[in-house]
Amino acid sequence: MSALRFDPFRELDRLAGEMMGASRAPRLMPLDAYRHGESYVLQFDLPGVDADSLEVTAERNTLTVRARRRTTAPDGAQFVLAERPTGDYGRQIVLGDGLALDAIEADYRDGVLTVTVPVAEQAKPRQIQIGRTDDRKMIDSGGDRQDELVGATT
Repeated sequence: MSALRFDPFRELDRLAGEMMGASRAPRLMPLDAYRHGESYVLQFDLPGVDADSLEVTAERNTLTVRARRRTTAPDGAQFVLAERPTGDYGRQIVLGDGLALDAIEADYRDGVLTVTVPVAEQAKPRQIQIGRTDDRKMIDSGGDRQDELVGATT
């Protein structure tokens, strides 16, 4: 008996789907996103994707990630089981205001695409200095009287 079980009905469904242009599996790009210091980090799981097929773009407040996974089977191979999805993938993430889109960095390592989006300088929180002025001011009364001290108690 074969180590992989062959299901003729599943194979017919797969072939019918290919002929009709339907995908065999959802084109999913799992993602984790978190803030770390002064940046947001997005990590996409893309195992088996060739780094040269990756494309990351940012336009307005939308980050777009595109990738292509090709089969590793030789030409003419007859699949007994094909569960790993192949083809084109894409995902768009709407980013908030206050991010430095011109400073986005991306790195692909061990099947994980990491995109780092820094917070823009103008959006970073900053301490506001509070000025202190002396509450007591000398004013000229305009008459023969001595100058009065405003705000002073006698």
